[in-house]
Amino acid sequence: MTRSSPLALLGVLGLAILPLPVLAAHNDPADVAAIRGIVETFRTSIIGKDKPTFIGLFHSDAPEQVTWQFVVDDSRLARIQKTKPEARKARRVPEVNYRTFIDSIAKPGAKPGEETFSNIVVDTDGEIASVNFDYAFLADGKETNRGREMWHLVRTESGWKIISVVFSVRDPLAG
Repeated sequence: MTRSSPLALLGVLGLAILPLPVLAAHNDPADVAAIRGIVETFRTSIIGKDKPTFIGLFHSDAPEQVTWQFVVDDSRLARIQKTKPEARKARRVPEVNYRTFIDSIAKPGAKPGEETFSNIVVDTDGEIASVNFDYAFLADGKETNRGREMWHLVRTESGWKIISVVFSVRDPLAG
């Protein structure tokens, strides 16, 4: 049997009583409100075809620095593969990104677009965050697709910025 030295024991006890750093409040209401504000600005910039505001929501001006990934559901994939057999559920398409998305909405002659959000859930520690929600995309008032969307955000010196967008794509509900 080995005995611990009194100094070793004192060292362990000393570490135990040192003040621990204070952790940021989980889901601080101010952070949650700010992130919900980002979601709302995303929505209104689509409606207003406001490309500069939309682009300003993202962490980088370079679209290759921001993940923008979709995955289609099985029934939609089967429908697409009837005319495009090479179509896949989830594949990286570099030319499909947040800039090309807003470009397609803001271009002259584009039908009015809107993305609606429901069941919004925010999780943050004050420095990083995730937000997820159900969405429906409408073109000229008609739903074109729907699904679930998940973002990651980082808090920068300029506020919260989106660093990744991942979303499922499903056909509109029959009705």
